[in-house]
Amino acid sequence: MRSLNWSLSQPHGGVTHERELRVPLSDGISLHCAVTRPSAPGRYPVLLGVHAYSMADQFTDLMPEGMSHKRGHMEAGDSVFFARRGYAHAVVNIRGTGKSEGVFGNLDPRAIADIGEVVEWLASRPWANGRVGMTGVSYFSIVSQRVAALAPPSLRCIWAPYGWNDAYRDRYYHGGILSYGFMRGWLRNVAGMEMGAERLALMRSPAMRSAIEELRADPEIANVPFLAECLAAPEAGTNPLMVEILAHRFDGPFWRERSVDFAKAIDVPATLGGCWGIYGLHLPGAFRGFENWRGPKRMLIGPPVYLDRPVYQYQYDQLRWFDHWLKDNDTGMLDEPSVQTFIDNSGEWRDSESWPLSQTRFTPFHLHDGGLLSEREPFRGSDTTRFEDAPGARGEARFVTPPMVEAMEICGPIALKLYASTTDSELLVFASLIEIAPDGAERLLTRGWLRGSQRRLDTAKSKPWQPWHSHKSREPLKPREVAELDVEIRPYGIILKPGYRLALRIKCADDEAPQHDLQWIAQGHLHRPVASTVTIHHSLDYPSQILLPVTRGNRIGTYFSGGQVLLSG
Repeated sequence: MRSLNWSLSQPHGGVTHERELRVPLSDGISLHCAVTRPSAPGRYPVLLGVHAYSMADQFTDLMPEGMSHKRGHMEAGDSVFFARRGYAHAVVNIRGTGKSEGVFGNLDPRAIADIGEVVEWLASRPWANGRVGMTGVSYFSIVSQRVAALAPPSLRCIWAPYGWNDAYRDRYYHGGILSYGFMRGWLRNVAGMEMGAERLALMRSPAMRSAIEELRADPEIANVPFLAECLAAPEAGTNPLMVEILAHRFDGPFWRERSVDFAKAIDVPATLGGCWGIYGLHLPGAFRGFENWRGPKRMLIGPPVYLDRPVYQYQYDQLRWFDHWLKDNDTGMLDEPSVQTFIDNSGEWRDSESWPLSQTRFTPFHLHDGGLLSEREPFRGSDTTRFEDAPGARGEARFVTPPMVEAMEICGPIALKLYASTTDSELLVFASLIEIAPDGAERLLTRGWLRGSQRRLDTAKSKPWQPWHSHKSREPLKPREVAELDVEIRPYGIILKPGYRLALRIKCADDEAPQHDLQWIAQGHLHRPVASTVTIHHSLDYPSQILLPVTRGNRIGTYFSGGQVLLSG
């Protein structure tokens, strides 16, 4: 690839594969490393990717296909592409997986410190020039962001989109509600996970035994066979990992140690990002990372389809990034807008220098009687909407805009202010944003979650368009008493064309059949095991509303009439 002003590294020569290297670590163990590098003598910059999966699957020659669970772990990228352009591409199994020694710590600090050592070991190889970049999506990205916070001397940049960076909020407890479904499937893809004697001993400790008994008595958990089986045999297979996750239901040191510490003021240049479709895992990490990263940064948010597997897309974007930081080749990348977001339904990208976008008008759409969603504030008679929630019969409340007359583009964070009461002492909120086409076809866009008993806000971190919950404890709801709930709905970017409508669906479960694997990733949460009546309040005293980030159009507002002019007479 080249432009009128710059040219990227060109392909040439053969490549050398070294598939069975061992990286020695300071505690005496070693990690399995595979390197693909130019065959020609010389010293080259190194690209490093770290994963927990099959090493062989990272180098498959399969024809790429759409993202699915069966191939989701094939994420290293095309090693030969980089090697033919003057880079050594190293792929490493994290501690306790594959052929790497040690105990799997589920991204604990020791595992990340390992990779800091790997960076320096690679930089010192006779075929390396001392400059290292980290690359890859998903697990690769998660590790890259954490290592960047350590700032090993030889790490010059990372290319790390599609990676969560808050283990509690992004991965395991959405809005304080345990997300176990993806973990159940993910464990099947991890290669040779080693639990270790210390973790097994921890399962037998008095404190953990007491915690396990408490978890077994939790009806939400007991109703999920997968979780009940883990607690029934806490030392079997990978069950200790799930028991640890269940035992840490609140945010705290366990999760902070497995998240990016932005207090360290990270200076390593970074490309971050994701896609609108991965809202149940990686998407929020892109925005959090971009907001808090101190060094040079850029963010790419693509169409809601993730990337094909095995991963090969974005390779020229990677090459431009690495040529700039590792080869001193000015590729013009830093002259381009730092925020690039794809707008669904437009087929086009929108460029900006900030997030949220500078032109954003955060506009409240109020919930009304009859399932209406409108900018108009509640009518005096507007009061409540009720639905029943019970095992096997999960009801819902739905609020829908009139058909668009003028196109409306939304792009940014979304917040739901919900006034609700329940006959139960707990309320699990699943708030979904849905596009409805003129022919009635529906498409789920994004979702937010909140456990009512963990509704307490951290006001210092919250913004009007993005609530931040502390998740330190539970405060049970009082049956039939109205509670104010602030729900963060994951961001989205879309243009709603004339005739289209936008719907807000509120349920207490995610029991609908997924339409594809990205929706499956965002499902599989705990549900309430008892029946209840849920009441949504939407009056002048309790003005439930969703705050939408309007970035274009909707100057007049939606029409109750749908834009129809009546004939009098």
